[in-house]
Amino acid sequence: MKKIIGYTLLITLLVVGAGGWVVQKYIFTPGEDKEVASPEDLREAEEVITGAISEEELDSYEEAGKNPFGKDTPADELTDYHYKEYIHGMSHQKVEASKKWGFYEIHPERITWLLEGLDQADVEHKQVYKDILVKWNEENFSTIDEDHNAIWNLQNGTIGKATGILSPTEEKDYIEGKK
Repeated sequence: MKKIIGYTLLITLLVVGAGGWVVQKYIFTPGEDKEVASPEDLREAEEVITGAISEEELDSYEEAGKNPFGKDTPADELTDYHYKEYIHGMSHQKVEASKKWGFYEIHPERITWLLEGLDQADVEHKQVYKDILVKWNEENFSTIDEDHNAIWNLQNGTIGKATGILSPTEEKDYIEGKK
């Protein structure tokens, strides 16, 4: 009887250990095709600006040597992580989604800065970012829900897929923090 209990415990430990290894290796550890955020990127993500942006705030960022998102990263150091974070955050002002984390108000200065940064950046999804930003620069937001989802997919999103575009009233409420 003791042998049966011993073997049962040993098999259970082996199965649990192997299962934990599989979870660690294939679920919690990004593969080669997945981008890993640096500790600096994660700190930056925790400091997401919320709400509307004023011209005075943009001016104060410039005076402080920061980018139009209020961060220290200059245009020539932008990575895929930054483009995904900024474009995704800006799209939230105009899309319907069950969950939204982070928000940057869409502003022409931000769009222009990101577009200019693409000329200097060595990023994997440059054409995706450019296509979205060029449309937005022309004030064409007719497919912003699709733009959101393109970036959301690049971020391996699982919650918060855009399901439509907000009405102007809903967008105003979102910007003002009422939604």
